[in-house]
Amino acid sequence: MFKNPKLLILIFFILLTGFVTLSVFIAYNPIVPFDVDVSLAVQKYQAKWLDYLMLAISLFGELPWSLVSVLVVAAIFYFNKFKRESYFIALVLCSGLIILGMKNIINRPRPTSFYVRLVEVNRFQSFPSGHVLSYVLFFGFLIILMRNLTTIATGWRRLITIIAIFLIIMIAPSRIYLGAHWFTDTLGGFLLGLICLYPLAYFYLNRNRQIDSSK
Repeated sequence: MFKNPKLLILIFFILLTGFVTLSVFIAYNPIVPFDVDVSLAVQKYQAKWLDYLMLAISLFGELPWSLVSVLVVAAIFYFNKFKRESYFIALVLCSGLIILGMKNIINRPRPTSFYVRLVEVNRFQSFPSGHVLSYVLFFGFLIILMRNLTTIATGWRRLITIIAIFLIIMIAPSRIYLGAHWFTDTLGGFLLGLICLYPLAYFYLNRNRQIDSSK
């Protein structure tokens, strides 16, 4: 893929175009019937244990846990001789400014009890989902690290990858189940998460490739 920069640019352009198009649509259509239908379908089965499970899945996207988890993981990498990786992990925190900026620009209200069951009540605007963005960016980058840091024990790499994939897959359904977001909020968060992950992964992997080729 590094040998085909045109493909890299094309993929990034597709992601960016998709996110911008969705953002404009949501700005003019804050309530979408399809979103309501998806939320009702996801919330069709309800149970107390499921409430707790979905809240637990969302935990790493809540302040202060989102900040603490990134800093702790960055520190673990730093003190285990992966200083460069720790710096890249810390850069994930910059996504907080991006998500706040986008939320204020689109200014979409959160789902209300008129439409869905609210297990979790949130303060900030709805689009895009900050939880989904941060999970795609943070856990997505961890997956990339686990595929490239072969000096880490295979068992640990597999375990971290499985957990990261599970959380990335489940974060969107959990946010919809909790009544915190619409489906299009999570889709926007997913697209924006990939857009943010793209340069982070590119500069990390491209630098690694240059180091390997110089050996």
